[in-house]
Amino acid sequence: METGRFAPTPSGRLHLGNIFCALLAWASVKSQGGRILLRIEDLDLERSPRAIADQLESDLQWLGLTFDEGGSSGGPHQPYYQSERFELYEGIFHQVAKAAEIYPCFCSRASLHAASAPHFSDGRVLYPGTCYGLPPEAVQERKKHRLPACRVHVPDKTISFTDGIQGDVSAYLPRDCGDFVIRRADGIFAYQLAVVVDDGLMGVNQVVRGRDLLESTPIQIWLFETLGVPVPEFYHIPLLLDPKGNRLSKRDAALDLSALRGRFLPEDIIGLLAFLAGQIPKWEKITLTELAGMFQWEKVPKDDVFLPESIYG
Repeated sequence: METGRFAPTPSGRLHLGNIFCALLAWASVKSQGGRILLRIEDLDLERSPRAIADQLESDLQWLGLTFDEGGSSGGPHQPYYQSERFELYEGIFHQVAKAAEIYPCFCSRASLHAASAPHFSDGRVLYPGTCYGLPPEAVQERKKHRLPACRVHVPDKTISFTDGIQGDVSAYLPRDCGDFVIRRADGIFAYQLAVVVDDGLMGVNQVVRGRDLLESTPIQIWLFETLGVPVPEFYHIPLLLDPKGNRLSKRDAALDLSALRGRFLPEDIIGLLAFLAGQIPKWEKITLTELAGMFQWEKVPKDDVFLPESIYG
């Protein structure tokens, strides 16, 4: 059975891009008679308070998007809030440490972004290996001034896979991904670890998310393989762009649910996103049931999609 998930970070109100991802993830598994869960990726509670997560669920319910498990409703794989799953991550962290080389890293995010190393589309920086191989005495001296993060030294390996939207992808880990943080200096486990642990333990075998996360996928596939967990199918969908070509963000209040709920019915928003996903020839009202009955991945565009001016009112 296909098992999908929608896994938002509750750092602000849902916008159309978030809903686009939720809708395609939901329609895909429902068109195949599968199940979908809601997981709240609130690793950093200071930036992702529970009140925003509750509002997120309210917005999804208003749209009619229901989940077979997860969120505040719970289910067989609870808890579904990453902030409540740290003990699980701790155990898996030690498994990774036995299978791979983990070392302390004292580099700040600011210093890495200021460096000339390549920057990825999701904001990451290709780590230049600054702290790899530091002698023990240097590590102890630096710990007096700064707590280290834990970084994984990636192996000399190429990861290849076929994405359901973007096609064949191949990445040489040292060159295209670099050593990655698995636990932050403040003790919070990194997204790369948490998402693999959760998808594995929750039985997720279909991952739908924005194409800006495509560059993180080879690392995650390597982690799945290292932990002996089946690798899910990936569908990296196009991003929604405003009429000027800018990516949507949670700072764009005109397209978050607080504004859209005052101007549109759920069927209007579902119809717009179904049109942008290539499922219907024009923007018109449709229901979730209708979308699930007609959904085809072959019709979803590969490239980013521009929103119509009319959505802004």
